[in-house]
Amino acid sequence: MWHEYVNAKTTNEVLKLLAECGPRARIVAGATDLMLELERGTRQGIDTLIDVTRIPGLDSISRDENGIIHIGPLVTHNDAASSKLIREQGYPLARAAWEVGSPQIRNRGTVAGNIITASPANDTITPLMALEASVTLASTRGERTLPLREFYTGVRKNVMQPDEMLVDISFKALDSSRRGTYIKLALRRAQAISVVNIAIILKMEAAIIKTASITMGAVAPIIIHARDAELFLEDKELRDDVIEYAAKLAANAARPIDDLRASASYRREMVRVLSVRGLKSLRDGQEQAGFPAEPIVLTGGKMREAAALPEGSHQTPGQDIHTKINGREYTFQSGFGKTLLHLLREEAGLIGSKEGCAEGECGACTIFLDGKAVMGCLVPAPRAHGAEIVTVEGLAQPERLHPVQQAFIDAGAVQCGYCTPGFLMSAAKLLEERAQPSRNEIEQALTGNLCRCTGYYKIVEAVEKASAGEVSGK
Repeated sequence: MWHEYVNAKTTNEVLKLLAECGPRARIVAGATDLMLELERGTRQGIDTLIDVTRIPGLDSISRDENGIIHIGPLVTHNDAASSKLIREQGYPLARAAWEVGSPQIRNRGTVAGNIITASPANDTITPLMALEASVTLASTRGERTLPLREFYTGVRKNVMQPDEMLVDISFKALDSSRRGTYIKLALRRAQAISVVNIAIILKMEAAIIKTASITMGAVAPIIIHARDAELFLEDKELRDDVIEYAAKLAANAARPIDDLRASASYRREMVRVLSVRGLKSLRDGQEQAGFPAEPIVLTGGKMREAAALPEGSHQTPGQDIHTKINGREYTFQSGFGKTLLHLLREEAGLIGSKEGCAEGECGACTIFLDGKAVMGCLVPAPRAHGAEIVTVEGLAQPERLHPVQQAFIDAGAVQCGYCTPGFLMSAAKLLEERAQPSRNEIEQALTGNLCRCTGYYKIVEAVEKASAGEVSGK
């Protein structure tokens, strides 16, 4: 799928490669979209992937002396959702990041990648547009910063040049006078693309709205503002009649289409409904209802840095991939152009991880990459170079099963067995993160794993048994 894979060490190295390769190169951070495009052949002419996940400092979230929050290009959705700064001073973005995919997807997918993909249904663009965010693009020619509203030109189209890298996302921090929320409507609770999403930010003086920002996703070719609704809300109180009329104006601003997920008329009505819900939640101080105080991130309770890069970070077919799997050193001389899942199964002979959907939907391929639970089917094989990987084969001790493995047996949670390795990996990482998780936290942790036998009750029971130490052989 690619000819050269570069595990970059510095941003300058990335910019130089982009200048040299032009449109033939793509940056890899999460790669959750790019891998699917390459696999399906919808992204043509790419022969160089530049992996930026080992560059120090690109995953920072900070606030400067002017009250501007800065988000680095490697900040993942889990980073944003669990960041105290983002939760307190950029809540709509934290909520949107938490709504993305599953914990495994959120451990790889980045906010910057979501922005660049430019889908009008992407979650984090909508709140960032409401926050009046800007993006900074760098190349060997210099840097330029532009408002996010000027970044998009159409569906999956933006103004980035082939030699540019997005290096910063910035917006003014919310304070006590500015509050906001984000609401997503999808066809299921997790792992779903938005049917409609909406972000609302209000600046208040006492009970009076001074300014309003209402942005909507999945209802037009790009994220749009409900301008008439925003203007109508100025200098008004959030009475029920005001909320209802503003919501109608928002619905009128939508320009949706009919597609597989919803009809245009349904989307327009849902804009009205979500607008009412969002405005009422802000009025009643309930905008954070349902958002966990500490989201499950499946990193074992800490965001572990990637292992230091070994020599030979520029790789082409025929060059070795050196990695550590389940505590054992491996050297692969083939498998360069595969996904990490196929490298593990076909080159390492570790067939416990399964391919179910091959697009990050089912979680059967869940593994640990440098301490984080990820979907193996969405990671390029050369990312294993210098990494530490754990598969389901590495959970058990030589003479004893992992507690979650034993609990699955005790609770009868194993059915056809195909999805079981992925569930075991998610459950094991959860118990590293929370020794005694609540039932809701268990359900959060398993949102990225699908059981086609529909046996979730026994699976959740097994994780509860493991957390309580109620397994045989103890």
